[in-house]
Amino acid sequence: MKKKIFVILSRIPYPLEKGDKLRAFHQLRELSKNNELIICAVSDIPVHKEAYNIIREFGSSVYFFRLRKAGIVLRLLRAFFSDKPYQVAYFYHKGIHRKIEQLIELHQPDHLFCQLIRTAAYARHSSVDKTIDYQDVFSTGLKRRLDVAPWYLKPLLRSEHKRVSRYEAYAFDLFDKKTIISRPDRDNIPHPLREEIHVIPNGVDSDYFTPLDREKRFDIIFSGNMAYPPNVNGAEYLVKKIMPLVWEERSDTRVVLAGATPSGKVKALASEKVTVTGWVDDIREYYAQSRIFVAPMQIGTGLQNKVLEAMAMQLPSVTSPLANKALRALDGEQLLIGRNASEYARHILSLLSDSSLSKNLGEKGYRFVLENFNWASTSAMLEKVITA
Repeated sequence: MKKKIFVILSRIPYPLEKGDKLRAFHQLRELSKNNELIICAVSDIPVHKEAYNIIREFGSSVYFFRLRKAGIVLRLLRAFFSDKPYQVAYFYHKGIHRKIEQLIELHQPDHLFCQLIRTAAYARHSSVDKTIDYQDVFSTGLKRRLDVAPWYLKPLLRSEHKRVSRYEAYAFDLFDKKTIISRPDRDNIPHPLREEIHVIPNGVDSDYFTPLDREKRFDIIFSGNMAYPPNVNGAEYLVKKIMPLVWEERSDTRVVLAGATPSGKVKALASEKVTVTGWVDDIREYYAQSRIFVAPMQIGTGLQNKVLEAMAMQLPSVTSPLANKALRALDGEQLLIGRNASEYARHILSLLSDSSLSKNLGEKGYRFVLENFNWASTSAMLEKVITA
């Protein structure tokens, strides 16, 4: 039965340079086929000129609210003297909350759908049936970052880890239904009833991410938002730990780090052998111009969209045990797992020297992704949760 669903997002889901925006975009697109959506999104950056018209295709009403820098700073200062997570304080604005409550009263939705704990406070007073999509378990991600962070960041990350862990449990009790991206993430939610959380994986747009025939300019690609700490960490691990071992045997091996907003640490990795692109209009071109995809994720949580995209383009892929926990692909069959720098290097050298191995791995990974991860089926799972 068609439902009127009121959606609250902590980012405008366009352009699609972040994982939460990608997940929201495709879920909105699929949910809108059988339901009426009212979409509210806050933004801490200027709105892209095409964003409203694109998102308007999915919603009968669309509202964007801007978070100003001065207000963000003030809320973060206030959060220091509370137990509220800094990321929740960052995205929460009382005035926007009042407007959202007025819009809920105006539209009289059947259901509220909030993405991430950052939006939970906007729905906490509503008696409407509601779902929160945790997406990832942020507390676990913070703990992993804490283990590798420089000493001067550890007190802040330790404090935020405790705050987020408490808030994830608090948000659980605010909502009637809960979703998350993977089983490993669900198992780390700090609530005794975590088994009630529905696992809704990401998908990949296999009509868009499809094999392309291009001349190979690069041997290895790693992609993603290059300001996101797990990606920064992965890029540094690839270039500083893995590649020196590869270059000992194949000195001409070329690497491309493709993705938006590269941090200073990522920019510093650029050299004659390492290209740092920054934002690219079409990431498919960089996948297609590369021989191997490597995602040596050492920290972070959730299902890695970058791995799905690369495999959908038939790139032989190498990643970490951590990244494969959510993916659950067969090591040696659908991708290769690197447990340390030397193992990554061996995998890379084997794939570069054996075209048959590379082709076979790429084809099996391609079939695996197409059979198990598509937005239509995963969003149908979400729709079933919401409309039950």
